[in-house]
Amino acid sequence: MPLDIALGYSTLTGPRPRNEDYYGFTTPEGAELENKGLLAAVADGVGGHAKGREASEFTVRGLLSDYYATPDTWAIPKALDTVLQALNRWLYSQAQKQRQNVGMATTLTAIVMRGSRYTYAHVGDSRLYLLRAGELIKLTNDHVWDHPELDNVLSRAIGLDATVAVDYGEGELRAGDVFMLCSDGVWNKLGDKRMRELLLDHDNPQTAATRLAGSAEDTGSQDNCTALVIRVNTVPSERLRDSIARAHSLPLPPPLRVGEEIDGLVIDAVLHDSRITLLYRAHIKASGQPCVLKTLHENADPADIAALAHEEWLTRRVTDASFPQVIPWPQHTHLYYLMSWHEGATLGAWQKQGRRWSPAEVEELGIRLLKGVSALHRLDIVHRDIKPDNLHLGSDGRLRILDLGVAASDGQDFNEINNPGTPSYMAPELYAGHAEEKRASVASDLYACGVTLYELLTRKYPYGEIEPFQKPKFGDPTPPTRYRPDIPEWLEAVLLKAVARDPEDRFETAEEFMLALERGAHRPLRVPRKTPLLKRDPHLGLKLFAAISLALNLILLYLWMLS
Repeated sequence: MPLDIALGYSTLTGPRPRNEDYYGFTTPEGAELENKGLLAAVADGVGGHAKGREASEFTVRGLLSDYYATPDTWAIPKALDTVLQALNRWLYSQAQKQRQNVGMATTLTAIVMRGSRYTYAHVGDSRLYLLRAGELIKLTNDHVWDHPELDNVLSRAIGLDATVAVDYGEGELRAGDVFMLCSDGVWNKLGDKRMRELLLDHDNPQTAATRLAGSAEDTGSQDNCTALVIRVNTVPSERLRDSIARAHSLPLPPPLRVGEEIDGLVIDAVLHDSRITLLYRAHIKASGQPCVLKTLHENADPADIAALAHEEWLTRRVTDASFPQVIPWPQHTHLYYLMSWHEGATLGAWQKQGRRWSPAEVEELGIRLLKGVSALHRLDIVHRDIKPDNLHLGSDGRLRILDLGVAASDGQDFNEINNPGTPSYMAPELYAGHAEEKRASVASDLYACGVTLYELLTRKYPYGEIEPFQKPKFGDPTPPTRYRPDIPEWLEAVLLKAVARDPEDRFETAEEFMLALERGAHRPLRVPRKTPLLKRDPHLGLKLFAAISLALNLILLYLWMLS
């Protein structure tokens, strides 16, 4: 059952020479409604300044179009803020370029409804209200300065300054909720009590919006009057992640043997059989196209099923060539999903076969790996298990990153007590004591990339092998030239920076890491081989001071006794 709403709107110019308010909304369907939600916005161009209408219309139109162009994996506040900051920069730049555009700014109040939740963004003195169970609740706070002679002097607006601080809030949707977005021409004249009465008297959102704007104008509003009313008819019982799991609530297939057929797919080989997951190489019977079928054992629990659904959801959205692609297969009657098949082997399998890579080959592999990781991070996805066994070198020469089974995305609320991953590739901060420090991030992914390249060259780990449930202590990483003297100095410096104990000493982005590899010996990095003593022990200074003070006191005591 998808989200269902009814919507109405009205905008009146009033006594002003022109209407500087602007409103807009989108009501997508299907996958776009499920992934991005519906968006509505009201903006009020700053009165008394040039091009207030242009500012409000540009902002609303830009938000409505660009929000839906952001990745589905982004959290809603991140998507909104990314778009609004770009719109703010453009408006502000126009004021800097042309004198007639000075003061080109606008308020903005917007709401996104997705699944069973709503998220709003707000700048200025337009407002968002929620009518629930007969009570009218103001959700936004006005951004105005107190002024003895003037009313509603804005302290924040889109385009007013080079940067803008946007207020965000969220909550649960309920069937029967009524949201109202309005400009100050409405709320400032009617007041909360009268607006509540009008919303309660008129169940139809279009009628309510018309009466709100009309009543404000009739009672002497000296401003433009705009109202947009949304009534929530039905709310999905589950959020995005749950709806994906529900869409895949099919029976798990029985263990499949080579030669067996399921839904028009013929099993060719068992690729992987773990405690939970099963991977088969198969081909589509009708076309012969090879593919990989991923499913679960019959004893999988609901959490495993939800994780598989989440993995497919992420994999569908990572369309970069550095990753296997999901093959749509709507006729399946069991729970699984299909991915593209590529001839070749993982780097881990090559290692087990005795393959050794030269520094030049590892440099090239590193650049390809980081291109893929960069694409992943741009979608705000953290892989969390980068290692040679999850890197596939195809017979076509392309390096592909496998297995998003434990990946985390910004838009999803997957919280584990412990970080998934392989201990020897997990960054030191993931073993820290505080929950916020233990959360996987871009920095921990890049650390795993560094350990992977280090291992490909040396068959060792920079801090030694770490066993599961071990609580390791991290000193200085072992220079890779101890195991491979033929490693160039510049490459050793790159690897040592990548696997530094402290996140601030590592590369900040995959692009920075990749650039260091591409520049190579032409612009080598300079990194310290040993961590300074004071950095290894931040309390060393105090300890030395205490020791020196004690020694001086003993000397003075000795001299006093002699005298």
